[in-house]
Amino acid sequence: MSPDGPGRVVAWAREMRLVHQRLRQAVELARADAAAGAPASTPSSDLLLHCWGSCLALSGHHGGEDRLLFPALTGQHPELVEVVGRLRQDHDMIESLITAFREAVERREPPASLDRHLEGLAAVVESHFGYEERQLLAVLESLDLEAPVEEVLGPLAG
Repeated sequence: MSPDGPGRVVAWAREMRLVHQRLRQAVELARADAAAGAPASTPSSDLLLHCWGSCLALSGHHGGEDRLLFPALTGQHPELVEVVGRLRQDHDMIESLITAFREAVERREPPASLDRHLEGLAAVVESHFGYEERQLLAVLESLDLEAPVEEVLGPLAG
């Protein structure tokens, strides 16, 4: 644990659980919009806003882990190199799914098609989060990392 601002100690395991919960909710909100047949035809549509927000939050979360969290973890726990390698592969796969979804939105695919993209994304994200939590939460309890929570875990953290 480390300070995150004056007098604050970061409980990294708790923060990871919270941000994962928020990201799950963001993806489910986007899926609910797509399943309801919400149009994605205008930049201000709820579906687009929720989906872009979910995608940006996921990308920000994984970018922070790749840049700050994973190097700290493997530096303090070299036995996690293989686990972190798998998590990074998941991040790449999730980014590919996000790209495919964005392209589907740009092509103005029907809501059912967008929901299929989001369903696949939600399934991979859930599997990834479950694995990450099983492998890292215990280690995160004692992680020594001095960085702002939002930089490490993304815009929905903190």
